[in-house]
Order: sequence, then C-alpha cells, then structure tokens
Amino acid sequence: MSFGQQMLFFFSVIGAFNGLLLGIYLLFVKKLKHIPDFFLGLILLTLSIRVGISVCIYFYPDWPSIIPHLGLSALFFTGPALYYYIRSSFLQEQFDLKSTRKSFGVLTLILAMVGLLYLIFPITWDTYFARFIYGIWTVFIFLSVYEYYIFSKKDAKKPAQFILPIVVSNVIIFLAYQLMSTGLIQVYCAGGSLVFSLVLYGNVLILFNNKNRSVAVKEESKYSNKKIPDQQAENFVSKLERLMNMEELYKNPNLKLSDLAMEMNISAHQLSQLLNDNLGKSFSIYINEYRIGEACEKIENGSYLKFEEIGYEVGFNSKSTFFSTFKKIKNTTPLLYKQSQLASEPRFQGLDL
Repeated sequence: MSFGQQMLFFFSVIGAFNGLLLGIYLLFVKKLKHIPDFFLGLILLTLSIRVGISVCIYFYPDWPSIIPHLGLSALFFTGPALYYYIRSSFLQEQFDLKSTRKSFGVLTLILAMVGLLYLIFPITWDTYFARFIYGIWTVFIFLSVYEYYIFSKKDAKKPAQFILPIVVSNVIIFLAYQLMSTGLIQVYCAGGSLVFSLVLYGNVLILFNNKNRSVAVKEESKYSNKKIPDQQAENFVSKLERLMNMEELYKNPNLKLSDLAMEMNISAHQLSQLLNDNLGKSFSIYINEYRIGEACEKIENGSYLKFEEIGYEVGFNSKSTFFSTFKKIKNTTPLLYKQSQLASEPRFQGLDL
C-alpha cells in the first residue's frame, strides 16, 4: 500500500469511526430526548457503516461478497432518516412519532423481502440490488430537499440554520456516491468515504459554531425580560463600588464589560442591565466617571503631573479621549478646572491677624 493510499485509508476510516461513535451516542445514549437527534444519529450510523465497509472492501478485496451488500442495506435507511430528521426538526411537538415508526417498519419489511429474493434470483439480485438502494436514496433525497424548502419558506422562525448544514452535507455525500456508482467519474470507491469524512468534520464545525451562537442568544434573552430584584441590585451595586474603590479596576485602560462582569461573577448582560436600569448609566460613562473623579482629585491636590499624564494614570489610553471625556463630564477643561480650584482657595490662608 503506497503512502497516498495509506493516507486515504486513514482519513476515510477515522471519519467513519467518529461518525459511528457519534451516531451510537445520539441513538442509544440520548435516545429520544430530542427526536431530531435520534434521526441524525441514524443518518450518521448508516453512512458510517457504508463508508467503513467501502474502505475495507477497497483495501481488502478478499472479503466475502455479502459484506458490500450489508453496507448497501445500511444505506437504505439514510434517505428516510434525513427526511424524518427535517420533518421532526420543523414540526417539533407536532411530529407524529408513532406513524414514523410504522413507516420504518414497512421500510424494514421491504428491505427484508428484497433480501430474500437473493435466494431465488442470486445473479439478478446481485446486479440490481445496488440500483434499488440508490434509487430509494435518490427518492428520499429529493423529498428531503423539498420538505426543507417548504418548511423553511412557511415558517422562517424555526431553527432552519441548524438543519441546512445537515441537508447540504447529505446531498454532497449522495452526489459523490451517485457519480461513482454510475461511472460518470473515475475515482476510487474510497473517495466517497473521504468525502464523508471531510463533510462530517466541516459539518461538526458549522453546527458547533451555530450552537455557541444559540447558547449566547439564549443566555442574553434569559435576562432580557427580567428586572433584577431591588435587594439583589443593591448587593450588586455595593460589590461594584468596592471593586472600583478598593481595587481601582477603572485604571485598566483595556477594561471591558465582560472583564468587570467576570470579577463580579455575573453575566455581562446582567451587569449591563444593572448599570442601565439601576444606575441609569452605560458602562463607559460609569467607568469614566471614576477616572475623571480621580483626575479631579489629583488636580485639586496640586499634582506635578501634566494633564495628559494624569489622564494616562487614571486609565485613559489617549490624551484626546481624556480631554473630551473631562469636558463631557465636568463641562469644562482640565486647565479651567484647575484655575477655578486655585481661585476658590483662601488668599490669606495661614496668616495671623
């Protein structure tokens, strides 16, 4: 086996193995906790069996001839599983699981009857069995795409973005195997297995990214319609003031809302809600008020630092930002503020009259 064949074998087998594990997990560990996951597990399981057998037959052709037919038999359920995955994802609580079980029972009976024909017409069966399997797969692929189009057009509020990657990946795998089975393109049989591996990992990355977005949206919406109770808000404000006064977090020029929320052990959304609803301020205004407050103290105490140096010391990352923020909060410039403080001091302080 050449190096190229070894790499092809490795990536094909690793994809089939991971797909098999994920399929078993969705089917037998999660079970029917989330019905679409069950059908997704069935898709992965059947494709992984087909892919694994294809790879082994290509690299080890001495296996019994019945083995490839077992892989095709597994592939028989891939199309129906995709079809019901789409329907259950969109229909959710309205999905009729009982009738679906009957449908799969009928499909299993059909497959068994076709398999028994091998005992009567072995040569004919061996010639047309693969065409029968691919024909069923083709029908359900078209039905699945049609169902997705109808449901996504009818109800755009459903999570169609999670379903689309599954549909697209199944169509890609279907086309790869169809083109190879018809001989329209001349590639290794294991090439379809490699396509499955690449699509599987790409699909996992897409779904993982979408899942993270969904979790972020849910986390944000969790608090969007809830006002923080007064007692809890008071505790949060007290803790926030302690962090500002004792640890002087505002002096960090790169301080972000998420950083401060982490220090308080609350979500960024809760902190933003606390500042807006209970203190009536945005995060930037709240932090800048502390910075300008300390800058004023330094000016009043006669600091030898230049104004821009004071700005850097209290947490601003540029001279212009310090001056513009000072003007916005104090309605004057640092120089005029210093002059006003000098003018207000008693001229004869310390003289004995």
